[in-house]
Amino acid sequence: MNATEYPLPSARREFLRPILIGGAVAGTIDKICGFISFGIRSPQGIAAGLVGRSAAFQGGAATWMLGMLLHFFIAFTAAAIYCFASRKLEFLADHWLVCGLFYGIAVFLVMNLVVLPLSALHATGPYQLGGLLQGLLVHMFFVGLPISFSLQRWGK
Repeated sequence: MNATEYPLPSARREFLRPILIGGAVAGTIDKICGFISFGIRSPQGIAAGLVGRSAAFQGGAATWMLGMLLHFFIAFTAAAIYCFASRKLEFLADHWLVCGLFYGIAVFLVMNLVVLPLSALHATGPYQLGGLLQGLLVHMFFVGLPISFSLQRWGK
């Protein structure tokens, strides 16, 4: 049996490239920004959301890798959500610049207002204006735009 006998459904096939490219680019640039802002151990901070702060920072290379895997899982998931939403909301691909900026804001808000409070960190603020602005700008330009551009460029 080869791959041509069992082709991917059309939605998966049409979105595979933009999800992989958009998720990889957004995840890589966002992680570079994370390293610059929070240091080389920032992936362990991501893993802390799953295993707790003390376990994550005592876990060494294993929790560093777990944090990287979680980070890219989130990036690919964000790209997949955007791409599959574009099937019903066609303007997401047509107006990729504006929609990508707003999608970056949405990803930032979901991460900070839903995911982090529900994680093992239970992070709920208080927030500092500088950190909020930096997070919004990073997610707008380095998460939302690569995802929306990859859909516009490779999604059809």
